[in-house]
Amino acid sequence: MSPSVLEALKLTTAMKCAPHEGCSLLLRVQASLILHDSLRGLEACSMNLDTQETQCQNVRVSRASRRRQVGRQLQVHFDCFEVSVAQSLYVTLRTVPHFCGVQLDQQYHVEVEKFSYWVDRSRKVILVQVPEAPGAPDYYVRLCLKWFTCEDVGSPVRVTVNRMSRTVSLPYSQELPCLCLEGWSATPDAVRMQACPFEDETEALWDAIRYHPGDQALSWEPACPVSGHVSLCWRPGPGALCHNLEHSGRPAHGRVQYPLVDAQPQLCLKFSTSRGFRVRCPFQERRFQALPISRCTCVTRGSHGPLPAAQFSGPRPSPQPQ
Repeated sequence: MSPSVLEALKLTTAMKCAPHEGCSLLLRVQASLILHDSLRGLEACSMNLDTQETQCQNVRVSRASRRRQVGRQLQVHFDCFEVSVAQSLYVTLRTVPHFCGVQLDQQYHVEVEKFSYWVDRSRKVILVQVPEAPGAPDYYVRLCLKWFTCEDVGSPVRVTVNRMSRTVSLPYSQELPCLCLEGWSATPDAVRMQACPFEDETEALWDAIRYHPGDQALSWEPACPVSGHVSLCWRPGPGALCHNLEHSGRPAHGRVQYPLVDAQPQLCLKFSTSRGFRVRCPFQERRFQALPISRCTCVTRGSHGPLPAAQFSGPRPSPQPQ
C-alpha cells in the first residue's frame, strides 16, 4: 500500500461543558485518506510525552463502503481524547491492518485559550477581553513589570462568571517594554498567559535620570532590565557628536550614579545597547535645579568653554588645549 493513502491529519482542541459538571478540554482528531480495497479501518493514538501514557481509538470501514468508494477521498472523525492544558502530545495515525511505512505523526501542544487586548494611548489604559466559554471558571488579569519574575503593578482583577462584561480596563502610567499583561484561570496551578504591548518601545527607559543638587550626584535607574553600557559624554553643540569622557563607562544592569557632577548644558548621558545608542542631555533641558557651574575652563579650537567636572574611579586627566 502506498504511503500517500493517508493524506492529512488535523488536530484541534475543544471545550466540553455540562451543567453542574464543569468544563473539560478535548482533542479532536480528523483524518483524510484515499480509500483502498485492503484497508479495514484507521487507528489514532495519542501519547502524553510527559507520562508516556497512550490512548488509542479505532474507526472501522465497512466492506460495502470499500466496494463503492475505492479510490475516493474519505474524511474520518474520531471520538475526542481528554487532555489537559499545557500537555505535549504525540499523535499517530495508522491503517488497520498496519502496513509498513503507511503512517502519519504529529506533535501537538495543548494551550489555554488566550485573552485579547488593545491599547488606548489617549486614555493610558489597556482594555483586555477575557476568554469566554459556558461554565468556564473565573479569570484573573493584571499588569506586571517583568524582571526575573513578573512583579505586580496594582492588584489583579477577577472576572467572575456572572459578570455582564468580559472586558477589563487596566490603567498604566508609562509605556515600558517590560510592562506586561498576565491572565490565568481561577483554578489550581493554572497556566498563565502573558503579552507585553510595549516590548519594542524603550524611549521611556532613557529618561529615568535624576540629579541631586546638594551632593551634585547624577543618577540613572532603568525601570526594566537593560543590557548595555552607559557613559558620560560631552556634546559641543546641538546635533554634534557626543564625545565619551574617559573612565565614565558603566554596565547598564541597574542603578548608575556619578558623584560631583557639574550641571553643564553640554554634559550628556550616552546609552549603548544592541539596538544602537541614545543620548540624553538633562541639563540642556533645564529639568533640574543646579548649583553654579564649575570654575574649570579650557580652550577648545580657539574658543573658551566650560569643561564638565565629574569624579571618576580612574586617574583624572589634565585639561589640555586642542
